[in-house]
Amino acid sequence: MQFGIFSVGDVTPDPTTGRTPTERERIKAMVAIALKAEEVGLDVFATGEHHNPPFVPSSPTTMLGYIAAQTDRLILSTSTTLITTNDPVKIAEDFAMLQHLADGRTDLMMGRGNTGPVYPWFGKDIRQGLNLAIENYALLHRLWREDVVNWEGKFRTPLQGFTATPRPLDGVPPFVWHGSIRSPEIAEQAAYYGDGFFHNNIFWPADHTRRMVELYRTRYAHYGHGTPEQAIVGLGGQVFMRKNSQDAVREFRPYFDNAPVYGHGPSLEDFTEQTPLTVGSPQQVIEKTLAFREYAGDYQRQLFLMDHAGLPLKTVLEQLDLLGEEVVPVLRREFAAGRPAGVPEAPTHASLLAAAQNPKDSNDSKDSKDSQDSQDSKDSQEEAAV
Repeated sequence: MQFGIFSVGDVTPDPTTGRTPTERERIKAMVAIALKAEEVGLDVFATGEHHNPPFVPSSPTTMLGYIAAQTDRLILSTSTTLITTNDPVKIAEDFAMLQHLADGRTDLMMGRGNTGPVYPWFGKDIRQGLNLAIENYALLHRLWREDVVNWEGKFRTPLQGFTATPRPLDGVPPFVWHGSIRSPEIAEQAAYYGDGFFHNNIFWPADHTRRMVELYRTRYAHYGHGTPEQAIVGLGGQVFMRKNSQDAVREFRPYFDNAPVYGHGPSLEDFTEQTPLTVGSPQQVIEKTLAFREYAGDYQRQLFLMDHAGLPLKTVLEQLDLLGEEVVPVLRREFAAGRPAGVPEAPTHASLLAAAQNPKDSNDSKDSKDSQDSQDSKDSQEEAAV
């Protein structure tokens, strides 16, 4: 199982000091956090994609390429790549380039984002959000798997004899997670292609997460990729820790109360009771995270949000020390102990390459769909999503 962190890259005033970091400081802090993640033994660093204040990560592959040059083991990912407003051709080429630079240590998470105005900024209609997600990904899927693509759709100009460059490293496309908090159509899309489904459940109660994950698992099996238990699931979470739980609550409360994403709403106590947010001791984080398996099943990737709401870099790095030294080793051991033999590990470039070279040894049958006609594939997915 993979453990890591994701960042939304917000530039938020520290409510305890009133100081707001500069954009440069925030960008450099995200890099320092990624390097710390590798240092403490985490597996994944993921960055969001935003094009509006108060967020800075507008160019994820630029940041991840910079981090790749300074790391050796860390998987570099996104916690949202906007499949709706980015050109699929540009996504295909940017992430293939990153694959080569990072020696395969990269994957990505497709999402629609949560900022309505981003659609017209990039010439798109928000009312077509789901249709854009379906069509754009159908094209991206082909661009990574076919050397020459002829394609025509609704939302961009046609392609004739087009080859995306560079080609994916070793002929193996980056693994794709489809991220969604509330859209069953995206769970359906992930299942159709046999890709991963990431439910960022930091704002949602367990019952909602259970329904979304169960839908994805059921449809994954329906499309012939394996059993429901073999579906590839990732979850989000948010934690703030101190050795003493009372100290954690006291220190984090002003950040929670003023956070752009959930400040001035439910109390900290209500939020921790109703969602996966954990503010307390390392042991409390361990216990609550292990409980995710009770409603999501055995899953492959756990990412934590550690650095938003104006928390200073020093505090975030302290959090990562606690996560790497006291929490993740226990989680690795406990999740592995109860893991059934048939549940796969999280895909990596090495495992995907091995599966491609030895297809008889792989339980992944999604490549059987790659030779389908583009329009048939798109039509089938649209019907399933409705």
